[in-house]
Amino acid sequence: MATCPNLKGPDNAVNDPGAAPYGNFINYYSFNPPENRLSLIPATLLQDLGYRDGGDEPTLILDVGCNSGDLSVAIYKHLVQEPEESTVQLLGFDLDETLVERAEQTNPLHSNISFIQLDITEETNQLQDFLSQHSCSHFHLCLCLAVTMWVHLNHGDSGLLQLLSRLAAISTHLLLEAQPWKCYRSAARRLRKLGRSDFDHFKTLKIRGDVAEHATAHLERHCGMELMRSFGSTAWDRKLLLFRRR
Repeated sequence: MATCPNLKGPDNAVNDPGAAPYGNFINYYSFNPPENRLSLIPATLLQDLGYRDGGDEPTLILDVGCNSGDLSVAIYKHLVQEPEESTVQLLGFDLDETLVERAEQTNPLHSNISFIQLDITEETNQLQDFLSQHSCSHFHLCLCLAVTMWVHLNHGDSGLLQLLSRLAAISTHLLLEAQPWKCYRSAARRLRKLGRSDFDHFKTLKIRGDVAEHATAHLERHCGMELMRSFGSTAWDRKLLLFRRR
C-alpha cells in the first residue's frame, strides 16, 4: 500500500514537511511532480464538463494552495491545447509570499495564468474581485489538491469545514484531493522530530479516519454539491474526487 513520503535529504529543514507546518514546502514539486495528478485527470476535462474554449465568456480555474505554481502551469497546459488563443483563465494563490513570487517569476503564460498571495482561512475578497473582473459569479473549476490537511491541522475541524464551504460557494466544479489520516500522523511526527511544538489541533480533531469521506459528506449535505466521479488514487494513495454544484 502506498504511504505518505518519507522526505529526507541533505538538508532536512528544506526537505522535511515538518519544516513547513502550513504545507508551504520549498521545492515541493521535486518530490511530488505534477505528473502524479495529471496522469489521472483527462485532458478533455473542461470539454467533458461542458466548457467551450474560445467563446465570448471566459472559463475560470482556481488553484488553491498553488505553491510555486508548477502544477498550476502544468494542469493549464494539460487542459488547454492552444494557450495563446484560449479564453481559459487560471488564478493560483498561496499563503506563502515567497512561493507566490517564485510562481510569478517562472510563469510562462502571464496572459492566462496569474498568482496572488492569499490566506483562504481569513478572507476571499480577492477571489470575488477576480470573478467580478471577468463578469462571473463562480469559478468553473476549483482545484484543491493536498491542501485540506494543512488547514485542518492548523485551524481544526471547523477550519476544514469552513474551507470546504467557502470553496463550494464560489465553484461550479471542485476537484478535491484530501490527504488520508496516515499523512496527519506523519506530519505531526516530523514536526516533533524537529523539536517543534505539535500542531495546535492535532490531538483534539474529531474528524479522523477517512477524511475524504468526511469531506464528501459535508459537501453533499451542507454545500449543495454532489460527487460526480473519482479519478482514482495517486501514487500516495490519495483520491481525486470531482464534485459539481447541484
